[in-house]
Parts: sequence; structure tokens; C-alpha cells
Amino acid sequence: MKIKVKKMSYKEVEALPAPSRKLPKKPGKVFRFLMKALGAGDLKETSFVNTFTGGLDGLPEEPSLILMNHSSFIDLEIAANIIYPSPFAIVCTSDGFVGKEWLMRNLGCIPTNKFVTDVGLIGDMKYALEKNRTHVLLYPEASYSFDGRATPLPRRLGVMLKKLGVPVMMIRTYGAFTRDPLYNMLQKRKVNVRSETSLLFPREQLKDMSVDGIDKALDEAFSFDNFKWQKENGIEIREEFRADGLERILFRCPCCETEGFMKGSGTKISCESCGASWELDEFGELKGEGGFDSVPAWYDWERSEIAREIDEGRFLIDCDVNILVLRDFKAVYDIGKGHLTQDGSGIHLTGGAGLLDFTRPASASYSLYSDYFWYEIGDMICIGNKEFLYYCFPDPEARVPVAKARIGAEEAYKRAKAR
Repeated sequence: MKIKVKKMSYKEVEALPAPSRKLPKKPGKVFRFLMKALGAGDLKETSFVNTFTGGLDGLPEEPSLILMNHSSFIDLEIAANIIYPSPFAIVCTSDGFVGKEWLMRNLGCIPTNKFVTDVGLIGDMKYALEKNRTHVLLYPEASYSFDGRATPLPRRLGVMLKKLGVPVMMIRTYGAFTRDPLYNMLQKRKVNVRSETSLLFPREQLKDMSVDGIDKALDEAFSFDNFKWQKENGIEIREEFRADGLERILFRCPCCETEGFMKGSGTKISCESCGASWELDEFGELKGEGGFDSVPAWYDWERSEIAREIDEGRFLIDCDVNILVLRDFKAVYDIGKGHLTQDGSGIHLTGGAGLLDFTRPASASYSLYSDYFWYEIGDMICIGNKEFLYYCFPDPEARVPVAKARIGAEEAYKRAKAR
């Protein structure tokens, strides 16, 4: 999937009018059927089946909030299959509206900027639930999983759930990540996919629970490890491309500790600096000459190293970037080169012929929107506010792993809040 890109100066982008906030639409029968039909091929290919648990035989009739873990595009196809024929709204990223706002609104989509405070979002969700009488689908992780485990959830998410005051359902998928992990360059593996749908919080229970209690229950519900699941269930991935792009997650060598010189190709990942090499076997385990035997363990080590660098004042990303700006839903605007710096205090972006000077302090958000091969353009780091989003594509020569930026933002946030 691609996105419309238009070259423009930053001064011209600043002058563009911001899109007005619009109330969510209730999707009609044609659009509901379209959502279900478009995903039918993928679901058939993966022998998809959903199971309702806890004595449920279907979704409640009253409008509910439906939470779902986020692994790949098939998540939306799964949700559309389970919820059909009931109408539902989808909270989705604003860039998904570019070039197709009419379609997205008629599908019931509610745009929001990832990892940016959006005070109007709860109002939009309440409108969909109470006025449109639709379910609302929300991916609380906000981004696809990088390492097969849950992306950190925002604290005090329970406040939103209590304000909405509706039953909270959960759809949890199995196999969606294993079939199409984000790092693997959109190459799909032959894996069956299934899901379980359960009632997470009845309406009455939410009233009596504390916000901290809800957040704790959500953390438990979103606790999973897809690589561990693959091994325990004997899910065999025979495709010879299974390690392609793995350096996007495993970007630091545990042998020589050099960063940005890892390369995942075929079934192996190796360090171009010291020559160390590991094989990602059919069951998702790493076999090599040292270091780690699992992707999540390696990723945890990288996190611990970045956390230590922040504590010691050594963490730094300093690179030239190409900048695309999201201002409206007509296009994303290429304003050319800029420079991005990230350390323990936050992120600083300059560019736009000297007119762009944006700082995001570490305390601004619990995580960061970064993505691989974003709309087939490249790996990117996104920062911004409710008015402008800046999609930054590091110069390949800088060898900057965008996963490092996300981890750095998460660890810096923890320390900023602790202070």
C-alpha cells in the first residue's frame, strides 16, 4: 500500500488550513459487507476460526468497546469478520485517511494521531457508541508489535473506559504475528490464524473498579509472547525468508556491541562488523555462537543497554532525515531534508529551510510512533502534535534503527515521570 506524497515547502505546508473535526459516521450495510468481503481471501487462506469464550455465543447487542491486540493488517479483517453484520467504528491513525477520507469516514473510521494527546477522541468514541449505536474497535497498543509482545499501553487507560461506560470486549489473535511480522518486509508465511473473543469488563464491573485496577487487568490481558507461543505450539515456519529484515529488531550485536551493522537475510542474521552469525530456526529460536536464543530476550537486552545509556547521559541519536509532514488528508508533504536529535531529555527536529524547529520532551508520551517500510517508503520515526505530524526517514548512511528511537522514548519517559 502506498500513500500520496506531494513536494512542498514547509512555509506552504504551514499555511494550509487544518482539517475540521467531523463526527463519526455510522457505516451502512454496503460498507459493512465490503469490510467483511475484502478480508475473506486472507481469512480463508489462514483457515481462520474465532472462538467466543466465557460462555458467550456472540457479541452483546448493546454498543461495546472492543479492544484488540495489534500484529498485522489481518487484525482488521478478523475484527470485521467477527463483528459483522453489526456496525462498528474504528479508531485508526490519521495517515490512513490520506487520499481516501470519504471512504474511511463511510467505513466508520475515527482518525487520531498516534502517541499525541487527543482530547476529542473520547468524545468521538462516545458519539459513535451513544448516538450512532455502533461498537467501537480500538487497538490500545496503537502500533504493530515489533518483537511479538505487547507494545506498552498508556497509563490510566482505565479513565477512558470508565468515561465510556460500556461493556469492554477483547479479541486476542494467535498466529497473526507469526504469519506476517512487521520486520519481515510484508512477506507472508503459511500459518493458520485464530482468535478468541471474550468479555473483559461488564459495564457494572467498570463502575466499581479503580483506574489502577483496570490498568492492571489490561496489562494482564495484553501479556503475550508470540515467539514463545510459536515454540510451545510447534508452529513451523519453513519459508527461507523468515529472517529477512530481522536487523530492524535485533540492531545491536551482543558479541561486539556494534550497532547498525546487523543484517537479517534468508534464515540468518549476522553482524557485518565482527562476523558473528545466528540462524532463526523453523520454530522461532536463534541458534548461534553466543548471545541469545530468542528474539524477545535479545530485544530486552537492547532495551536494558539503552536504559543504561540514558541513566549515564550517553544515549544519542543524531542524524540527517528526510521529512514528510501530515497537515491534512489530501497528501503528506515532502519538505526535504532536516536533522533529528534524540537523547534522554527528548527529541529535537529542525528543517524546512530553517523554519521548522520542533521539540518533543521525554515526558510528552509513553512511547513513540516508529514503523518499518512505512507505505513502502522506508523506516521512519514520527513526532508531532495535533496540528502537524513529522514523519522522519533517517539517512541510510547513518544506520539508525528506528526501533532504537522507540525504546529510547519509552525508557526516557519512565525516567521523566519518575522525576
